[in-house]
Amino acid sequence: MEALKVWSSLSSSLPISFRHLIHRRTTSLTLLRRCSTTTTASSATRNRRSSSSSTSTSTSDREAIRAIRIKKVEELRSKGLEPYAYKWDRTHSANQLQEIYKSLPNGEALDGENDRVSIAGRIVARRAFGKLAFLTLRDDSGTIQLYCEKERLVNEFEQLKNHVDIGDILGASGSMKRTEKGELSVLVNSFSILTKSLLPLPDKYHGLTDVDKRYRQRYVDMIANPEVADVFRKRAKIVSEIRKTVESLGFVEVETPVLQVEMEIDPFQLIFLGDGKMGAAGGAEARPFVTYHNSLGRDLYLRIATELHLKRMLVGGFEKVYEIGRIFRNEGISTRHNPEFTTIEMYEAFSDYQSMMNMAEEIVTQCALAVHGKLTIDYQGVEINLERPWRRETMHNLVKETTGIDFTELGNDLQAAKEVTLRALGVGLDNKDKSAIEASPSLGNLLNEVFEIVVEPKLLQPTFVLDYPIEISPLAKPHRRHAGLTERFELFICGRELANAFSELTDPLDQRSRLEEQVRQHNAKRAVAVAETSGEEEHLKKNEDNSYEVTLDDDFLTALEYGMPPASGMGLGIDRLVMLLTNSASIRDVIAFPVLKIQQ
Repeated sequence: MEALKVWSSLSSSLPISFRHLIHRRTTSLTLLRRCSTTTTASSATRNRRSSSSSTSTSTSDREAIRAIRIKKVEELRSKGLEPYAYKWDRTHSANQLQEIYKSLPNGEALDGENDRVSIAGRIVARRAFGKLAFLTLRDDSGTIQLYCEKERLVNEFEQLKNHVDIGDILGASGSMKRTEKGELSVLVNSFSILTKSLLPLPDKYHGLTDVDKRYRQRYVDMIANPEVADVFRKRAKIVSEIRKTVESLGFVEVETPVLQVEMEIDPFQLIFLGDGKMGAAGGAEARPFVTYHNSLGRDLYLRIATELHLKRMLVGGFEKVYEIGRIFRNEGISTRHNPEFTTIEMYEAFSDYQSMMNMAEEIVTQCALAVHGKLTIDYQGVEINLERPWRRETMHNLVKETTGIDFTELGNDLQAAKEVTLRALGVGLDNKDKSAIEASPSLGNLLNEVFEIVVEPKLLQPTFVLDYPIEISPLAKPHRRHAGLTERFELFICGRELANAFSELTDPLDQRSRLEEQVRQHNAKRAVAVAETSGEEEHLKKNEDNSYEVTLDDDFLTALEYGMPPASGMGLGIDRLVMLLTNSASIRDVIAFPVLKIQQ
């Protein structure tokens, strides 16, 4: 019985008007669901209102509760008690006590010297029966009951009833007891209010159900819904397991700049939380965040990838490097997109993209075992089998298998290929997808569009998609056996891209040529956009795709001219991996404080 009952004794410490209202309302089921001060405040508010909206009522309740709790703070201080403590010496966590005393029989109490304990945490439930009070205390490890007897606490018992509310952070000392009903409890000899909570927690029976509020007030979300905090514990375990896995294979963690002096076309084409759509020039154009540096007197850009600096490390003599870091994209916000997200990017000298397939399998399976202890998991009702090896298939073969279109037989006639594609895909195409196919500037782009529209959503089980067209892979090494393709793969699970890897391009002249073409194409589009914009419209264009100028990273190209060893590189989206391994439908569920739209 953990229902939050009204404490009738509380009324003695409240104003007469509140006492009168409590007396009239003590049989209300709604009041039984609230903590003592919530009961008092909501009763008073209900008695006053007639036709006010639920929103204003909620605000009134909240303010009334806050006023009462501030009064309690004042009362405590007037008695020489500080409601915001400096520290508390704990001997055990809740979970430790549950484990140590799991064999304690029902109805038995221990009062030996070795059974004296001290614990601290937040009060999440309370109930009282005359000279007995029961509080449920939750700390980082779990919950335990506080068994409070008036005989033991004497004068403190009244303070407990009158001044301790749900939400307060309490320290308690005592011995161990298991009740007749089997509830392990701390038999409290003394307690102290460590932090007085001024605002009420969400209704116990309904929790914090407003999705937007859950993300905006994550701290309340974690208090009201303990399973939410478990997601972030698992996230920490996943990141730790990633580090352990790659470092066991000899990789060294490095840090590269977040603030970039120049804005570049994203060379690695890793839109980890985007849809991987390509611009007409064949380069991935991730919009940057721009900030201004006062001392330098110039704009700086938050990084959109870590690749180019990590490759400089290979030039400098490191053979296995990685970085786990935040990446920033000034793009859309949705259940699958957040403007800042976390990736691991790694590079290994003297290897090719086959090596990175093995690395991806190793990372994901080790993380799955760390979180679940098995390699068969459930994601949104779909059973995912992570047993190795995973399927490896070329983009060409997957498109042929799904649509019947064999791009190797279409020749070089782009228009004819588009007509064949539109006929094969039929009336099922929506206007957006049809337009994307018609706008494809090359056969490689067309192949990629068909893949993204038709094949990608069907790749539920782990699949490495191999050998991407050169048009959409600006930093991948040309395929050693197939002209027009590159040695590149993307890993898909549950229809989402999880990782992207290349056999890295190390020819400095080829690399310069590709990047120069990307920059030229981007800035040409930007010039057209600027020419069409004037006066008052200028600020409206500021955040559009082509409104920023990109430059060539000459220092990176210089580094390549000193010589970078043959290498493979991979980027893996950590947020998406956490989503998969915690069965989370939205990226907002795995980022503690996601970026949200402005509240209206």
